[in-house]
Amino acid sequence: MMNDNVCKDKMILVEKFGVFLEKREQLAPVAARIFAYIVLTGKSGTTFDNLVQVLCASKSTISTNLNHLQDLKKIEYFTKTGDRKKYFKINDNSILQKIDEMIFNWTEEREIHTELMNYKKTINALDTVPHEEKFDLTIHHDFVHFIDNATSAISDLKEKIIKTQSKLK
Repeated sequence: MMNDNVCKDKMILVEKFGVFLEKREQLAPVAARIFAYIVLTGKSGTTFDNLVQVLCASKSTISTNLNHLQDLKKIEYFTKTGDRKKYFKINDNSILQKIDEMIFNWTEEREIHTELMNYKKTINALDTVPHEEKFDLTIHHDFVHFIDNATSAISDLKEKIIKTQSKLK
């Protein structure tokens, strides 16, 4: 059982993380708080009734948002032997899904910057363009380099997560 200070700290963090998730993941406020609470609860999971009590929300609101988070594959439930309740926890693959989304977005962005850079190189190569009107390609070059490094780093993280998950199974 957690002491009062730990519970207060947890709820402060649920709120802070919830606000972040509303903005970043474009989740509804209650869905964001549910997800944040589940993240901070860990492997033991949490029940529907606990979420209603802790988040001070109606049963229908909690139910709707739990279903939405399950549809998004962000959470999943499990049951315990001899207990009819569902325990909600983070979908083990949700972080991998987020990483894949990041890599996809970065790859698209890299392709656009590469096309922009190539176009500007073509324009710069024209004899009719005065030197002072030539494009500076530094930002595109640096950005593509950054995207390549970021993609490599997040891919390494993904591999570590996959190895860790396979060891735990």
